[in-house]
Amino acid sequence: MRRLSLRARLLLLTAGLLLAGLTLVSALVSDQLERFQLDRLDGQLRSMTELISRAAGPPPAANPAVRPDLLDPALDLFGTPYVVYLDPGGAVVGGLHSSRVPGSTLPPLDALRTVPTDGTAVDLGATDGSERWRAIARPALRWGGTVVSAAPLAEADATIAQLRVSSLVTGAGLLVVLTAAGWFALGRGLRPLRRIEHTAAAIAGGDLTRRVPVLAPPGTEIGHLAASLNTMLGQLEGAFAARAASEARMRAFVADVSHELRTPLFGIKGSTELYRMGASDVDDAMRRIDREATRLTALTEDLLLLAQLDEAPEEQLDRAPMDLRTLAGDARHDLRALDPSREVTLTGPGGDGPPGPAPVDADEARLRQVVTNLVGNAAAHTPPGTAVRIGVGTVAGRAVLEVADAGPGMTAGQAEKAFNRFYRADRSRTRSGGADAGLGLSIARSLARAHGGDVELTTAVGEGACFRLTVPLLD
Repeated sequence: MRRLSLRARLLLLTAGLLLAGLTLVSALVSDQLERFQLDRLDGQLRSMTELISRAAGPPPAANPAVRPDLLDPALDLFGTPYVVYLDPGGAVVGGLHSSRVPGSTLPPLDALRTVPTDGTAVDLGATDGSERWRAIARPALRWGGTVVSAAPLAEADATIAQLRVSSLVTGAGLLVVLTAAGWFALGRGLRPLRRIEHTAAAIAGGDLTRRVPVLAPPGTEIGHLAASLNTMLGQLEGAFAARAASEARMRAFVADVSHELRTPLFGIKGSTELYRMGASDVDDAMRRIDREATRLTALTEDLLLLAQLDEAPEEQLDRAPMDLRTLAGDARHDLRALDPSREVTLTGPGGDGPPGPAPVDADEARLRQVVTNLVGNAAAHTPPGTAVRIGVGTVAGRAVLEVADAGPGMTAGQAEKAFNRFYRADRSRTRSGGADAGLGLSIARSLARAHGGDVELTTAVGEGACFRLTVPLLD
């Protein structure tokens, strides 16, 4: 059964139910018809018996005056072709039967004597066993005997048999016709499932863009199934696309890490080779090795921090109440120390008014690292003497710290990639030194998001850049 198709199983189930229904209906109709005919025959026998039981006496057993041409129509009129008169001892004292009924087919006398006299109808067999009879007995009112009336059930049995044969032939034909119609109807009804099967096969073959077509109204089972499958397929396509993008980012990340690690390692190796060849003294070689080792250590720590922030950002924080104004003031002093020629102003958010309070519940060391990266980015990627504005305060229920420069700015494409790891906008922003691995802004955004905030960038070519750190206010 499990090897059959859904179409065949549904058809077998439907045909089985239809066959059971037809059989039950045929049995009920046959039973009701048989009961009706027996009741009709019993009524005729009972009427005939009651009438004869009131007569003066029984006719003689052999009465030559009884004419068959008159007796047969009379008995047929009452539907009682056989009447027997029994004396109190059970002996036959007279009787009538239609000449159309052979004597061998009449019920035996011993069986007639067993018929109860209370008017209850009983079934008797013929003497030769060829057919059944129905008999009713009544006591005679005037002469003390018993009157028994009997009629054959051959006509009723033939009618029931004909009805059963007709029901069998009609039911078989109807079953065949409905089974054939059901086969085509199920084929048409299951056609959407075959479409879904073909779509699933195409998706299994690698075509994740395929979708199940609209095969039925949304309120039907097929419509619900198609909608659910399309939703699932969209999620699968998105998951595979995200996985492919993640793998591409991982390959690019590994390539960038390899490149960044190779530079200081080559520097260290080159310094040792120069010293071994005598082209450099110990102090110069150690200075080079120390510089490259410091650069390698900083890069490794940055990568480790990013990995920790990706896996469990909240665990990297040691929160305590603080105010971003402290970080803004320190950033102003740091920027002036890096480049005394710069004009550094401290304002409110957007340059409006004086600095405002910005209380937060945060890890001061980590937020200081964010601000240091933003200030270092402004110092490294703008020409010396470029003005910088540091804004701090509250905007829309969030604490804000801005670092805005008046440098060359960035294009939209560069701004979109500014927070990518190992990205450097080298073509439009000068990069001082070789220690910048392009991780500062990535670390800044990851730390800000670990606090429930973010770092946003607003820039345009020739209009400078404004990095905005936002953190939830202290409740």
